[in-house]
Amino acid sequence: MPNRKKPTAAILAALLSAAIVNFAQAGAREEGRLLTATEVLEEVRAMPDVRLPDTLLAHAYGIAVIPDVTKVAFIFGGRHGNGVLSVRDKLTAPWSNPVFVSLTGGSWGFQAGAQSSDIILVFTTKTGIEGIAGGKLTLGADASIATGPVGRQGSAATDTTFHSEIYSYARTRGLFGGVALDGSALSIDRGANGAFYHKSGVTASEIFSGQAPAAPATAQRFLERLAQATGTGVRGSPAPQADVPATVGQPNVAPIVEPARTYPLEEQKK
Repeated sequence: MPNRKKPTAAILAALLSAAIVNFAQAGAREEGRLLTATEVLEEVRAMPDVRLPDTLLAHAYGIAVIPDVTKVAFIFGGRHGNGVLSVRDKLTAPWSNPVFVSLTGGSWGFQAGAQSSDIILVFTTKTGIEGIAGGKLTLGADASIATGPVGRQGSAATDTTFHSEIYSYARTRGLFGGVALDGSALSIDRGANGAFYHKSGVTASEIFSGQAPAAPATAQRFLERLAQATGTGVRGSPAPQADVPATVGQPNVAPIVEPARTYPLEEQKK
């Protein structure tokens, strides 16, 4: 029988290096997705006449930004895109670290062509957030969804009771407005979350509650834009707090650390 040589140390090292490169590229890919979502949020916020209404943003328990959602149709059609979602358990609470999600849907009827849109979903109740934390949420079935109002008039006309649990928007070829997404599925992208947070099997609940590993720096810019849009702060992953000496003229106040929360959340007491 011919001699079969055992794998050399060089081959094993090459395989290990390839695995490390693939892991690094996966993390970089997710960071690129987050940066694109941040740019979409910034650009939409900069549109004074067709922006998301401030009233709606102030009542948001969750905001998902899904750039470059591609829709292809020829009688039967479908759409797919990948983005990020951040949530909060109170309207005055900071935003959680982002969770990576995907949007998939289909349609039928007389249609043909292809287009790419930037989708924004605004969650106005905790019900939708609790649903997506479980792994998947069907828009219109698991949570009611409506096309969102825009601009100054939209801000004044928005029903402050928010009968719909989710409001949907799309930016296509420079145009921005509400979009119908009934029947589309919003799902947790577990692979992307694992690559971004460097923890295989990390759950959406762990990320939402701050129990996941610390998010890379690219998450901070996205959360800062959300905080600016809604007038709140940012809640990141917990980290050990070192004693910091008081500076001149300033008291030495220990930072406030919010208790860990898991999802589904309890309804806020009135």
